[in-house]
Amino acid sequence: MTIKAQIDCIRVRDGSSAEDRISHIGGVNPDGTRWKMTQERAVYLMEEGWGFYVAVSGQAAWCEVAISRQGDKYIKTAADGEFPSHLLDLPECP
Repeated sequence: MTIKAQIDCIRVRDGSSAEDRISHIGGVNPDGTRWKMTQERAVYLMEEGWGFYVAVSGQAAWCEVAISRQGDKYIKTAADGEFPSHLLDLPECP
């Protein structure tokens, strides 16, 4: 079974490049509790078949795994260019 989850917040690292700024992503479970995980964990889960998306103008912008110029994996939406703009626009996770 493929698990799909909406990302509605992020945690960022200061002073990092755009593709390395996101340290954590988070959202809300069906029961109303919050979840949060590292970007590295999200990359692993996506490679195992999970789907994450961000709501952009009422539509799902699906995330994908990208590779930085330094060879590090990170997540961004398919609608983004090189940098995770839609994710970086999200508020900070509580």
